[in-house]
Amino acid sequence: MEVMRMYSKVVKPIMDRLLALLFVLLFFWVYAILAILVRTKLGSPIFFKQDRVGKIDPRTGKERIFKLYKFRTMTDKRDESGNLLPDKLRLTSFGKKLRATSLDELPEIFFNILFHYDMSLVGPRPLLVEYIARYSPEQRRRSDCHPGLTGYAQVNGRNAVSWEDKFAMDVWYSKNISLALDIKIILDTFKTVVRRDDIGSANSVTMDVFRGSAPGTTSDWKAPY
Repeated sequence: MEVMRMYSKVVKPIMDRLLALLFVLLFFWVYAILAILVRTKLGSPIFFKQDRVGKIDPRTGKERIFKLYKFRTMTDKRDESGNLLPDKLRLTSFGKKLRATSLDELPEIFFNILFHYDMSLVGPRPLLVEYIARYSPEQRRRSDCHPGLTGYAQVNGRNAVSWEDKFAMDVWYSKNISLALDIKIILDTFKTVVRRDDIGSANSVTMDVFRGSAPGTTSDWKAPY
């Protein structure tokens, strides 16, 4: 338990930032190319920002709310009344490709991991703020750790498993964080992206919107140990 706590509180944050810095330095050219393409094809701003649920602050006992950064994948097209069109009508073929390859997630590495450290490389995916009120006490344990760019649920079924099972996996991860587990999840994420397993036109490997039952229900998923 002490080893796990030391890794989670000391080693993991350092490792996250070092790996994020290395990635940004090595692939700065990718960021630049994508930024130009997004600006050219979708307009300004090039980033999509949205409030998401972060780690529970031990001082307040409440989840921190932070801004998640992504490359935008939709236009700002509106109807005659000035209202935004439905998402499926604003999502372009270029945007679909960004999501399918998870390239839209790259700004999270710079802004959310390296700069602000709202997120970790590995952890439960950060959900929308309105979901907090729907958590059961057990499901809220997913916020005991930083949310992640990828996570245990994302490499173990992703779109194919129910909402409650994904919450169960997130909670299990938060209770069993270790270096070995994080390395395995990162390697499995690369494999998933390369194979493009279970990736639809509007869902990336680090999918944000869960399919299935609402939070608060129980899960039949069994922990691996």
